[in-house]
Amino acid sequence: MRPSPSTSPAMMRALAASPWLLIVLLGSASLATASDDAGFSPPPTAVPAGPPRPAPRAAAAAAALPAPVPLPRKILRPPAPGTDGAAGNVTGTAAGGGGATGGPVRPSQMSEGCAGAEDIEIYQGPASSLPSGVPAYKVDVVNRCLGGLDGSGECAIAGIHVRCGWFSSVSLVDPSKFRRLGHDDCLLNDGRPLLGGDTVSFEYANSFKYELSVRVATCVDPTDYP
Repeated sequence: MRPSPSTSPAMMRALAASPWLLIVLLGSASLATASDDAGFSPPPTAVPAGPPRPAPRAAAAAAALPAPVPLPRKILRPPAPGTDGAAGNVTGTAAGGGGATGGPVRPSQMSEGCAGAEDIEIYQGPASSLPSGVPAYKVDVVNRCLGGLDGSGECAIAGIHVRCGWFSSVSLVDPSKFRRLGHDDCLLNDGRPLLGGDTVSFEYANSFKYELSVRVATCVDPTDYP
């Protein structure tokens, strides 16, 4: 297309420059858009902080606890042999292991006034074994009473029965001194009185020792027995 003669040079220059102006405008817009997007990402969303954590308490607790104080030790001592451990009372069997078990042992002295079974003490100890090797034991039964029922010097105790289990002996025991009537019932001295200070002794042989204790005994007038 050829310009008409009436077209002015200024218009021609404007028409020639318009494509370049459009290119410049489009480039500026692209650069502006790129500038807005480049390097300007939105800041991250802030995470709300949780509650503050308590400070470690181990050191504070260790500092607050007092140092352990050692407690006084209580030393328990076993009671002496032959005592009940409470008041030091003598208990058990009489010397020689033949007294009544579980009750107090009377002192080794004569008592005044007749007390029946309490005045009779049984002493038991080892004796010479039999040739066959069976153990033997010697028994002494003593009346430790002094003074009779009427205040006299005679103290007689008769009808002395002894707890003896199923007493038996390999060797012969004089039945007038000690014999078994039934289970756990043996008769001493044939039931006759045992005067104060008197002793009845005998030996028996068995594979084990019998536990002997007074079951019953009665204070009597010695003149009633010839």
